[in-house]
Amino acid sequence: MALSEHEEALLQQMEEALYAEDPRFASRIEKTKSRGLGRGRVLAGIVAGVAGLALVVVSAMSSYIWLGAVGFAVMVAGIVYAITPSKTKLAAVGTDGQPKPRAGGKAKANASRQGGSFMERLEERWEKRRRDQW
Repeated sequence: MALSEHEEALLQQMEEALYAEDPRFASRIEKTKSRGLGRGRVLAGIVAGVAGLALVVVSAMSSYIWLGAVGFAVMVAGIVYAITPSKTKLAAVGTDGQPKPRAGGKAKANASRQGGSFMERLEERWEKRRRDQW
C-alpha cells in the first residue's frame, strides 16, 4: 500500500528530525536495517549443507568413512554460514550525521602517536562528555 504525498512528506520530516537530533543513532538504525542475512549467503549455505548431506549418504553406502566425516563438516559449515549474518562494520558518524571516511591502517598509527595510555584516553573522553552535558 503506497503512502499519500502528505504521509511521505511527514515521514521525511520525521527522518530529518531524527538525523538532526541524534545522527549517530539514526545512522546505526539505517545500517542495521540493511545488514540482514542476505539471500545469496543463505542460498550458498543451503547448497553447502545439502552437498555435505549427500556426501554423508554416499559414504554410508560405500566403505569410505573419511568421506562421511568430510561431508558432515561441509554440512555443518554450510548451515553455520547460512544462519550467521555478515560482519560489516558500521561507519563512524560525525556530529553532522554524515559518515566519516575510513582511515584504514592510519587510525592505529594515529592512536599510538597521540600518546598516553588507553585509560588516559578513556578518562579524557569521559571528562569531555561531562563538560558537554553541562
